[in-house]
Amino acid sequence: MRRAAVAIAAGAMAVSLAACGSAEEAGGDNDSTASAAKGDNIKVGLLLPENQTARYEKFDRPLIEEKIKELTNGKATVDYNNAKQDANLQAQQVDTMITNKVDVLILDAVDAKAIKNSVQKAVDAGIKVVAYDRLAEGPISAYTSFDNVAVGKTQGEALLKALGDKAKDGQIVMMNGSVTDPNAAQFKEGAHSALDGKVNVGKEYDTKEWKPENANSNMEAAISAIGKDKIIGVYSANDGMAGGIITALKAAGLSDIPVTGQDAELAAVQRIITGEQYMSVYKPYAPEASAAAEMAVALAQGKSLDSIAKDKVSSGSANDVPSVLVPVTSLTKDNVNDTVIKDGVYTAAEICTGKYKAACDKLGIK
Repeated sequence: MRRAAVAIAAGAMAVSLAACGSAEEAGGDNDSTASAAKGDNIKVGLLLPENQTARYEKFDRPLIEEKIKELTNGKATVDYNNAKQDANLQAQQVDTMITNKVDVLILDAVDAKAIKNSVQKAVDAGIKVVAYDRLAEGPISAYTSFDNVAVGKTQGEALLKALGDKAKDGQIVMMNGSVTDPNAAQFKEGAHSALDGKVNVGKEYDTKEWKPENANSNMEAAISAIGKDKIIGVYSANDGMAGGIITALKAAGLSDIPVTGQDAELAAVQRIITGEQYMSVYKPYAPEASAAAEMAVALAQGKSLDSIAKDKVSSGSANDVPSVLVPVTSLTKDNVNDTVIKDGVYTAAEICTGKYKAACDKLGIK
């Protein structure tokens, strides 16, 4: 993939989010004065949660690694592992990072609550933790993600737009993410803020482990329970689940049912241009990855986060955590050129293969 977007300044993308508490409680900037100043020869641990979603291996990992190398003149090393959606395995991976004496840890938690003890162990070993994409519990020192409530609201508003005057003519299905992911709860909150009172929710699911096959099974159950003639739309919290949902809809003989998504995965973009999926939420991974790398390097080197993190957030166990929050965009067939292609995430050639070429030509995707 092209990584021209890596250079986007993460700080400039941040939006304001107020919270209460103290930086000391979060293990934030005030702790940096206690860290021994280090040069570029640092060791960064990177733990990502799963490989079911294409983004982690294709975007997040290489972007973070590249930015860390850039910030340290190529001298830093990155110890990487993927938990493959296994919270126990991720806890073991944190232990390994502690044993390997990394200077700082970037952590995208499988289970934000279950990881709390592991975060505490890392901090007790003198390793500061940057929570990446999901707000892990425990004494984290920094956090970067997207405005997750805004993500859900964006999805809900898009679904309402797709339904138009038919919003009350039937029922929708809500396919939320995993209960172990705090982001899923925020997506759900945002979606309900847009949808409640404006549509009839026939069935709603929290999808185990975000897996497309689980979303597929849930959708089959919803079709059976509601009746296929009464379903008018589906709120899907991400693109992987949207794929499973659309497969179930097709098997039931249903078409032209608007389905939402998130992550702008290549398969989803292709479904969007052909009309199988209505929209996705485009989250520019470059500024998120860049922010994580910048905060991690700064923490490892004993530097302040003041110039990087302009926001503050709170979790159930840490207050006033220095944070970078990145805004998102609703991706539809009308703005493919201005989002994923413009930012170098995909080329038109990657999107417009085989059976998708005609749709691309019609939409002027190039």
